[in-house]
Amino acid sequence: MLDIRNVASFADYFVIASAQSGRQMEAAVNAVEESLSAEGATPMGREGEPASGWVLLDYGDVILHLFAPEERAYYDLESLWHAAIPVVRLQ
Repeated sequence: MLDIRNVASFADYFVIASAQSGRQMEAAVNAVEESLSAEGATPMGREGEPASGWVLLDYGDVILHLFAPEERAYYDLESLWHAAIPVVRLQ
């Protein structure tokens, strides 16, 4: 998770994650949507599909990027947003 408050005006945090397959990505997206929906949160937008290797869920202040490994390496958001502050990093 990156704290982007000091480098972007459109959100506070990016959550960047990887899924090893389209099925795993679809399951992760569904789990996030179901969990947050139970808390009363609905996404402002959704882009991409698991089959494309990238899904973005926009919850306003928090934006989730879920990538397949190749797409994550290609877009390399951690380097692109190098001025952001890493909050949590799990591997």
